Amino acid sequence: MTQQQNHDPEIPYLTRTQILVAMGVTAIILWIIAKVWLRFGNVSLMAWRWHERELLMGIVLGLCITGISGLAYRFSPPYRQSADYYLEIVLKPLAMPDLIWLGLLPGLSEELLFRGVMVPALGYDHFAVILSSLCFGVLHLSGAQQWPYVIWASIVGLIFGYSALISNNLLVPIVAHILTNWISSYMWKLQRL
Repeated sequence: MTQQQNHDPEIPYLTRTQILVAMGVTAIILWIIAKVWLRFGNVSLMAWRWHERELLMGIVLGLCITGISGLAYRFSPPYRQSADYYLEIVLKPLAMPDLIWLGLLPGLSEELLFRGVMVPALGYDHFAVILSSLCFGVLHLSGAQQWPYVIWASIVGLIFGYSALISNNLLVPIVAHILTNWISSYMWKLQRL
C-alpha cells in the first residue's frame, strides 16, 4: 500500500459548498433535537447570561484549550495524525472567511444541545457532564482510525461541561468553543498556505 493510499479518507473529500452546507444542516439538526428535547422532555435550557466575568472565563478557557491542543498536536503523533485527517476533510476546502462559520455554527448548536439541554436533562451532575461529553466526542468521529481525535473531543467536552456546571452559564462554553474553533482552524490553515 502506498503512502497516499494510507492517508486517503474513509469518507470522500467534499467541496467547499458541501462542507458549508453540511455544517449548516448539522447545526440545524442539533438545534431541532435540542428544541424537541426542551419541548417534550420537561427540561429547562441551562441559563445563558451575558456577564463580563463569564465572557472572560470563556475567552481564557478557549485560549487554554487551544494551547493544550497545540501541545498535544506537537507531542502526540497519534493525535496529530488523527487531527490532520479530520481537519484535512473539514478545513482544506474552506476559504479563510468560511472559518467564521466553523466557529459559530458548531459553537452555538453543539453547546446548545450537549451542555444547554443534555446536562440539565441528565441532572446537572458528573454523570450528565461525562455522558454529554462522550456524545460530543463521538459526533467528531469521521473514520475508524479517528479515535485519538474523538478522545480529545471528549476531553474538551468534559472541560466545556464542567465550565458550564461551575459557572451555571452556557455563555462560558459557547465562547470557549467558538474561540477554540476559530484559533485552531486559522492556525491550521495558515500553516498550509
